[in-house]
Amino acid sequence: MKLIDVTNSYATLVSKQLENTDARFVSVYSLGKTLVIHSTANTHIDVVLVNKTRDIKDLELNAVLEELLHTTMDNPELEIIRTHGVVEVEIPVKPKKTKKIS
Repeated sequence: MKLIDVTNSYATLVSKQLENTDARFVSVYSLGKTLVIHSTANTHIDVVLVNKTRDIKDLELNAVLEELLHTTMDNPELEIIRTHGVVEVEIPVKPKKTKKIS
């Protein structure tokens, strides 16, 4: 399975996401007939998989999670919501440590 970056073909979707959510980065990928939307905000990362003809397979979900988030479905930090043809995954972003200058 290979993710193909199709962000440029979804300029309207990307701009709406950036305008109407707390996302600061949005990219769109194709995984065959499955569309993958990856967005990053200051406090969390969202990945949404959409297939209009069938449910998302665990194999697809794991491939996307490994490629984009470098994790698997077994990660306890993931919040996964499934509906017909859609899977939404959210993972919190750990705050960056800042160094004190003395």
